[in-house]
Amino acid sequence: MSEVRNCRKCGKIFTYLGGGPICPSCKQADEEDFKRVRDYLYDHPGSSLNQVSLELDISVEKIKRFLKDGRLEITDEEGNMFLECESCGKSIKSGRYCVNCERDLASNLKSTASQMKSVLDSVSESAGKAIEMRYLNKEDQKKI
Repeated sequence: MSEVRNCRKCGKIFTYLGGGPICPSCKQADEEDFKRVRDYLYDHPGSSLNQVSLELDISVEKIKRFLKDGRLEITDEEGNMFLECESCGKSIKSGRYCVNCERDLASNLKSTASQMKSVLDSVSESAGKAIEMRYLNKEDQKKI
């Protein structure tokens, strides 16, 4: 089922089909900006963030978002002073987390999922027993 939403960028109403909080026009404009940045970096490897931003008239924040989304990667880690792991603060080339924090997050998610499964299994099992015991004889039903 689709729903109607306002675009977070331009404010226009659009039919939301699960593709994100922005309208198709803004999404297409973002994609065109990404392609411009990608092509510029291909032609000018080693360019700084500010240089790319100034040359293409694309905001630093938008370029950082491309980096955080994992669509771009910083090639010179020593020159990276602006993209840090959101968990530990370590300098990273792309994405939101460093390799160690990603591994820890994945491990914690697996552990939590396993614990939740065991709790649900035990609750389900005890609920089944309670229902079976409830109907052992008619006198117990009258007390309930």
